[in-house]
Amino acid sequence: MRNRKLRFVALLLVAVMAAFTFSACGKGTSSSDSGTKGTDKADASDTTTAAGDDKTTADGNNGTTGNLADMTALEVSKIMGNGINLGNTMESGDRKKLGTEAAIKLYETNWGQPETTEDMVKGMKAAGFDTLRIPIAWTCAINYEDGDYTIRKEFMDRIDEIVNYALNADMFVVINDHWDNQWWGRFGDEDESVREGAMTLYKEMWRQIAEHFADYDERLIYESANEELGNRLNDNWQNTSGNQSGVLTKDECYETVNKINQTFVDVVRAAGGNNDHRFLLIAGYDTNIDSTCDDRYKMPTDSATSKLLVSVHYYDPSGYCLDNGSGSWGMKTHYQDMNTTLKKLTKFTEAGYGVIIGEWGVLHKADEIAEGLREGTLLYMENFLDNCDLYGYVPLLWDTNGAYGKDICAMRDNDMAKIFTAHSYAVISEYDETEYLTKVGKDIAAAEEAAPDYVVEDGTAWIMYNSSDWGTVYAVGDKHPADMTEGVVAEEPIVTEAGTYTVSLDFTGTKAGFANSTAFSAIGIYKGEELNPGYVINITEILVNGQPYELNGTPYTTSDDQFTTRVNLYNGWIPYDESTGYIGSVPDEARADSGVNLEECSAIILDPATLGEKVETISVTFEYGPAK
Repeated sequence: MRNRKLRFVALLLVAVMAAFTFSACGKGTSSSDSGTKGTDKADASDTTTAAGDDKTTADGNNGTTGNLADMTALEVSKIMGNGINLGNTMESGDRKKLGTEAAIKLYETNWGQPETTEDMVKGMKAAGFDTLRIPIAWTCAINYEDGDYTIRKEFMDRIDEIVNYALNADMFVVINDHWDNQWWGRFGDEDESVREGAMTLYKEMWRQIAEHFADYDERLIYESANEELGNRLNDNWQNTSGNQSGVLTKDECYETVNKINQTFVDVVRAAGGNNDHRFLLIAGYDTNIDSTCDDRYKMPTDSATSKLLVSVHYYDPSGYCLDNGSGSWGMKTHYQDMNTTLKKLTKFTEAGYGVIIGEWGVLHKADEIAEGLREGTLLYMENFLDNCDLYGYVPLLWDTNGAYGKDICAMRDNDMAKIFTAHSYAVISEYDETEYLTKVGKDIAAAEEAAPDYVVEDGTAWIMYNSSDWGTVYAVGDKHPADMTEGVVAEEPIVTEAGTYTVSLDFTGTKAGFANSTAFSAIGIYKGEELNPGYVINITEILVNGQPYELNGTPYTTSDDQFTTRVNLYNGWIPYDESTGYIGSVPDEARADSGVNLEECSAIILDPATLGEKVETISVTFEYGPAK
């Protein structure tokens, strides 16, 4: 990188002002008023700064004529800056609702987003975003059930068009297969022919995509999958509610993930053009950082040298980051958890792979940010982006017309806009690299040191809770961070020895006055694995709104992190079938009394349907002690 210039401050001010010059988007270009159908490739006059003062000239037909093609994944990560997702847009095509022959506009707007215009994408670039990720549901345009794997031309044309919006705005672009009507569950089906059909669909899909974009320059990056590449290979592909029905064990899921990713690389490399050296983004296991850092996850072999990046997502703590979540972030434990988790990904950078955090963000509604969440959101974003700069990761903000306003083609919050602009490649490249990384490292350490402590006494027992609408949250996470909806009152005994204890939550003091059923809930004992290793939790009574509640199954005791002892009350992400029990997925560390068959246990003790829409109070009484 170049030495830092005195004109840095002026550059920053100009960049920030540019982010807000788009007071309105204008009509722009959409699929309905453009006759090019994606043929308007990136012009040869477009340039992408590659390193130092060198320039890389891009041409959608002929590839780069500069040094971008010669870069490694680690090198290109530095110039991809930070980016943004075109969320809930081209992945919103619902096959059951729309079929495969509907107007392309309906697939694009099915989840409430407006049609994408060129001005929207230009505004993203002006706001400091250097990379655009375009999630795509390709099967809404493929009649694969009939053995025809052809991607509908009109759909491909629209993807082509949006890709070129970004390339013409001098952005990197990432395209993937995203959610996609849950077809991924076919990989875990008990019928081997269904699994083989899934791989055929996957190969044919990526063959067509890679061949179509073969001559696009190296700023276009393919991503092998999304969050579905992992445990969700066992999804019930015949039921979009997401119920598990697959038969793969956890080890088999890992093996299948590795096989799919290897197939992705092989298919793309064989597709000709710039695909023989294109940068490829390899989806991590569940795109979860810990699961992807597991040694069972393997990066593919590649005929190209140093062209692979790994993709993970980060929404921790989920109770704070997701829609309608809890109301605070900024305690020391929050900083420590973020800093520690993100550092784990250096496992990949040290091995020569780039790292893209394909989704992250604090997804509160704009009015909620104005009501008090704003300060924590800004602290979260600043520390997160500092970590990404320190380790060379590429962060791609998940956004669905929230932080970035598609109606105004600019960020909605001025202070948030300044944060993203300050972390853009144009600004960071003005620093001396060593000086900048030293500064960022000091900023991260100072922020953590200055943050207030959230003290949790060893042995604290509590109920983790997310309501079904994610509008009411209490302390979801193995380290009991201070993430809670205002007004929740908790009963949390100290559990350091065998005995009978009761934990409870009272939601009547929240704004709604109740929690709407549950999307996730569990009992946790802070530091229980260290205090009393091998102890089990046996639930003896659950009261909901003061009335006895009949357990929906037999629980088991476990620990995700070998720190907090846990019993799931409702965990819908654990593969389980009511007729056959766990699909070989009982955690290795699961335990129960000797007379209990773990295969008959369940992570679903509460039934959201019978729990009711208005949970005002919930209490759980349990016996705690050595396994009997």
